[in-house]
Amino acid sequence: MTAISLITLAVSDMARARAFYEALGFRATPDSTDAVAFLDAGGVVLSLYGSADLAHDTGLTDPRPGGITLALNVATPEAVAARLAEVVAAGARVLRPVRTMPWGGVTAYFADPEGHPWEITWVADFPLTADGRILLDTEQGSTATHA
Repeated sequence: MTAISLITLAVSDMARARAFYEALGFRATPDSTDAVAFLDAGGVVLSLYGSADLAHDTGLTDPRPGGITLALNVATPEAVAARLAEVVAAGARVLRPVRTMPWGGVTAYFADPEGHPWEITWVADFPLTADGRILLDTEQGSTATHA
């Protein structure tokens, strides 16, 4: 089985980025330092790493090429607005307010203090476990049409 085990975000201000994610409820591991933070993200590690260090390590001239969003799935449609209020209070900037999508879900987008785009979403076909993990039906396939 293939699994994503760690996602690294390039950050320009480690203290600000770490404080933001900790305000959202992510907990840093004891292995975190002033140069890198490892945050428990429910089975996946969210890593925060200095932009210049990531550029040096990867050889990329722009360590944030974009083209992705990260997501926080929630259990109810109403929870999208509540979670958006929490991230804004922690320092996020709203990119798109809460709205019902043509495919039936409810979604909103925000940028963290470093500009990384995140989605908060409720999808009826993606039930969540008590700890917030998505339960995918890999036997029959999901009927969600997220676009």
